[in-house]
Amino acid sequence: MIIQDYHINIFYSDDDKGYIADIPDLEACSAFGETPDEVLHEVQKARDLWIAAARADGKTIPLPKYRPVIYQAVSV
Repeated sequence: MIIQDYHINIFYSDDDKGYIADIPDLEACSAFGETPDEVLHEVQKARDLWIAAARADGKTIPLPKYRPVIYQAVSV
């Protein structure tokens, strides 16, 4: 069985003096943290809340499909 999850981008922001994480498949799903571990934990909470809110509103939850360019040439 293959388990898929949403791709998470994490990068350091000089402007914000901390780390930003986002999930490209979930519109406007992002988080801030002072360390990479903290921002990963925060964006995972944001993902869970995003999905719960979409379900409560009866909206479609997109399947994970985003793949960074580096992996797009490789077929699964």
